[in-house]
Amino acid sequence: MARAKIEDAAGRSALADWWAARESGDDAGRSTTATAVRYTLQLLAERVPGHSVEVRVPPFGAVQCVEGPGHTRGTPPNVIELPAALWIPLATGAMGWDEAAATGELHASGTRADVSFALPVARR
Repeated sequence: MARAKIEDAAGRSALADWWAARESGDDAGRSTTATAVRYTLQLLAERVPGHSVEVRVPPFGAVQCVEGPGHTRGTPPNVIELPAALWIPLATGAMGWDEAAATGELHASGTRADVSFALPVARR
C-alpha cells in the first residue's frame, strides 16, 4: 500500500525543525526526522521518476527512482543506502555527493547508483 503524500507545508516544516534541532545540538526526534526524510525522498522520486535505483534511508523510508531498467524481485541492482543524518544534508544541498561519500556512511552499489545529478531536492 502506498504511503500518503506529504504536503509541502508539512515537509518544509519538518525540515526546518530538523535543522533547528541539529544546529542547537538537540535531537529532532523520530517523528520530525521521519517526516523530513520521507518528504525529501518523495521529492527525489518526483524529480527523477523510475525504477532503476533504490534510495534507502533506514528505518524511515525508501524510494525507487531514475528511469532505466527496473527490477521486480529481490534486491535491486542499483542501491544507495545512508543514514538520515547524512541524507537530509545531502538532499537539501548542505553537503555534496563527494563529501557524503567520503564519510563512509553512504553505500552505493551498482553502475547507476548515483543520484547526485538530481540533488538537492529541497533547500534549508
